[in-house]
Amino acid sequence: MSDYTFLKPFTFKNQPITLKNRIVIPPMTTRLSFEDGTVTQDEIEYYQKRAGGVGLFITGTANVNPLGKGFEGELSVADDRFIPGLSRLATAMKTGGSKAVLQIFSAGRMSNSKILRGQQPVSASAVAAPRSGYETPRALTTEEIEATIHDFGQAVRRAIEAGFDGVELHGANTYLIQQFYSPHSNRRTDEWGGTREKRMRFPLAVVHEAEKVIAETADRPFLLGYRISPEELEQPGITLDDTLALIDALKATKIDYLHVSQSDVWRTSLRDPDNPAIINDVIRDHVAGAFPIIVVGGIKTPEEAEKAAAAFDLVAIGHEMIREPHWVQKILAHDEKAIRYQIAPEDLDELGIAPTFLDFIESISGGAKGVPLTTATNDEH
Repeated sequence: MSDYTFLKPFTFKNQPITLKNRIVIPPMTTRLSFEDGTVTQDEIEYYQKRAGGVGLFITGTANVNPLGKGFEGELSVADDRFIPGLSRLATAMKTGGSKAVLQIFSAGRMSNSKILRGQQPVSASAVAAPRSGYETPRALTTEEIEATIHDFGQAVRRAIEAGFDGVELHGANTYLIQQFYSPHSNRRTDEWGGTREKRMRFPLAVVHEAEKVIAETADRPFLLGYRISPEELEQPGITLDDTLALIDALKATKIDYLHVSQSDVWRTSLRDPDNPAIINDVIRDHVAGAFPIIVVGGIKTPEEAEKAAAAFDLVAIGHEMIREPHWVQKILAHDEKAIRYQIAPEDLDELGIAPTFLDFIESISGGAKGVPLTTATNDEH
């Protein structure tokens, strides 16, 4: 079958950019960059192997400044010297007509002094993440907050110069943008914290800085996306009501899409297990067509993708694209039976899965050798 809804072209509401289909590769951690964040040849080859089939391809996250680094092998867009490598990456991702988006972020407190080469992690407030092994960060000063907002803008400029088709602001997965919005990690009493409106100020300032840079710098249509995690389990933490309030504020901006980060497209509330509502349904209805939404989480088969495409604008397929780079192409060739849902060790070179990446997915799959070759990793970054 090749008349799936998800194979139809998609044009963004506020940009004259058309995707050749509605399938997205979401940002996933590969740990393939050099120690300083420079793009490697392994990285180029990994991305190129997965380009051409999907409509939209989003990179793993890139830090906007040195204190934003969250893990080893992470991309960086913190300096102009990274532009040549990022340009090669953008070119590889756009092979065959896919659109390429660079995700940008700061890890904030989701880092440590070893990764930061002796520097203390930073956040909205000096509150450690409630997870094993995370250090207490120091609170950013007002001047540092303003500098970080500027760093996000400069990262957008570099993405434009490198040839990407857009950027995605990573406001999810408990990283710095989300940390400012969360009542758990933001205990400030100044203009950057306290009320929900003040906690929202940093995320919106980053969006507005990106808008300004795009307006001043982009010589072509350029996408601005925003990624959210709808809820936090922390107490106090972000609730679905908080997320809907943020969406209301984002409706007044120029973002081109909202990317909802979840492990299951059809997930219900984690904070309110008695509520049977599908989170993505609630978000879609609240967005009310203001901008398209991308959903992600657990989709592997064409049938699963079609079910999601019937309900939402764009469908992201993450872990399955690690196993099967030619997922879309095999569907178009009427060869769905050839889609690979497992990986054998001898497939690793063909798939561009380098040892650093293999070690990472093994570590987050419980550390058992061979486990991630047949099962998905647990988190998309």
